[in-house]
Amino acid sequence: MRFFQYISIFAFICIAGFFIYQYSPHYQIIKGEIFGTYYTIKIKTDVKDKQLKEKIEARLHEINASQSVFIDDSEVSNINQAKAGKKIKLSPDMRNVLRVTDKVYHQTGGAFDPSLGKLIDLWGFGASSLSLPDDKVIKKVLRSTGFAKFKFTSDYQYISKSQSDLFLNLSGIAKGYSVDEITTLLEKEGYRNFIVEIGGEIKTKGYRNDVKEAWVVGINRPSASSNENIMAVSLSNMAVATSGNYRNFYETDGKKYGHTISPTTGYPVETDVLSASVFDDSCMKADAYATSIVVMGVEKGLEFANKYKLKVIIYDNEYRRHLSLAAKDMFREENGQ
Repeated sequence: MRFFQYISIFAFICIAGFFIYQYSPHYQIIKGEIFGTYYTIKIKTDVKDKQLKEKIEARLHEINASQSVFIDDSEVSNINQAKAGKKIKLSPDMRNVLRVTDKVYHQTGGAFDPSLGKLIDLWGFGASSLSLPDDKVIKKVLRSTGFAKFKFTSDYQYISKSQSDLFLNLSGIAKGYSVDEITTLLEKEGYRNFIVEIGGEIKTKGYRNDVKEAWVVGINRPSASSNENIMAVSLSNMAVATSGNYRNFYETDGKKYGHTISPTTGYPVETDVLSASVFDDSCMKADAYATSIVVMGVEKGLEFANKYKLKVIIYDNEYRRHLSLAAKDMFREENGQ
């Protein structure tokens, strides 16, 4: 008798499992490494494409070969090595990135400035090893910065430099651009419901299940000692990028030095922003704006966000949360208010 009870229980589990499988969403999950960090892509689909990871990684490596300062013959390295006045033709990828970079640079009054490459290296956050530079050296290198010293043709087909020692570092925008490009790749492959994450920069498309529930995205607690989320946000057809100095920093003689460099002083920025998360249709723009707001500080960052109607969440040094007006509206809509 007990044997038949076991058989009945086993049959029930099998049938229940079958129906759960039939009516729950199925995913293809692709993971890997790029730009010195990790990426994860989750696609709602019943059909697993074995070649998809190869296509994704080929595209990511193509972007990396264009924009990485760690590759000696990358496109950005060739720009950095070029002499003043030399016109260099830009690839479509570099053209897209630098067009947006130029726009954000001017919008932010120079708070977003990827010409700080030499300073980033000087402080040990780029392609060079860790160091604590001398004030005289910082002031000298600071004279070799300023994105406005790069010149573009009107269509951004060509770039030239007014000084030979200008040096680009696109780390503040390249991951966001890559997220956008992988999103485009997946859409061309016919996918409509997925989430792409590269090193914390995220973009969502469609929904996570058949009842059209939005993807749930966690905003990390801005702490070097914690991997938990401080809040969760439901997103569909939107990107989010977060910037802050709470992970990428070092301490010397009791003083903390973050990786975000001030374009004004040449020193790691002293800011009351622990983290800034920006929501936008474009992950590339969100990435650049998030970096800018860390440089600006809470008050100016919120003023800037409200001026351009950006959806921004800022956590200050006391872990207090600040929302831009557009972010408040977004969360009211999310909560049905």
